[in-house]
Amino acid sequence: MESVLSAHEIGEGLPVLIIHGWEMNGKVEELDFEPIFKKSSGLRRIYVDLPGMGTTPSNGINDLDDIYRRLVQFIDSRLAGSRFLLIGSSCGAYLARAVAQKYIEQVDGLLLRVPLIEPKNSMRDLDPFKPVVANEQLMSNFSAEDKKLLGNVLVQTPAYVEKIKEKYEAVYAPAEKAADNKVLDPIRADSDRYQLSFSLDDKSAKKFPAPTLIVCGRHDETVGYRDSLRLLELYPRSTYVVLDRGTHSLPIDETGVFEALVRDWISRVGEWRVRGDR
Repeated sequence: MESVLSAHEIGEGLPVLIIHGWEMNGKVEELDFEPIFKKSSGLRRIYVDLPGMGTTPSNGINDLDDIYRRLVQFIDSRLAGSRFLLIGSSCGAYLARAVAQKYIEQVDGLLLRVPLIEPKNSMRDLDPFKPVVANEQLMSNFSAEDKKLLGNVLVQTPAYVEKIKEKYEAVYAPAEKAADNKVLDPIRADSDRYQLSFSLDDKSAKKFPAPTLIVCGRHDETVGYRDSLRLLELYPRSTYVVLDRGTHSLPIDETGVFEALVRDWISRVGEWRVRGDR
């Protein structure tokens, strides 16, 4: 029996489906988006937990196609043909692009945060890590536990370290602990299972017409940013941003810029919906 996705809804109005990344959950997305959305009225935020993550059981998923099918099942059941907005982070952005492709007549806006473009690790165009602000003395005082928790630290200042540590302890670490790794790890380790069986890059297909925001990190060690440049050809109404101090965990100290970008996207979606330019 297939599981129904767990979801936390906040607010009323136009639905906004928000899809988290691999081994994460809806609470990760809430942390970054709710401070922005609570300032905007008329939006019903739906934070889902994907199978094997958060509070949704895995119930027999075998690959990303299975996870995508559960999303489709959820949308057909919960949104029932209504118009909605779509947000995805990392692997959730990869899935969001597939959802936008399927529901192109219903999705009125798409936001992709640090989007996964190349499911295969070996195909990703990544830069070697180099801190933009280095402080060897500060880093040498880290405990072994903190070093394991935080990994490479891009901005080695006490304030930045405190912010990223708070974020990891608040949402990342609990999400990773709750993930069903017995099911998820074999999927992630298999390049055939950790990708959708259909292409998202068909240039001959109908292009997604609604306002799109793509936010990448200049120092994203996980998915990079250059691979996502090709999205500009597929999403003609897109704003594409690469944050100078951005990592795969953005926003950390660029919350003001991130909020301005998201609020601009919400505004553009509103104008587009009024005009009905589809």
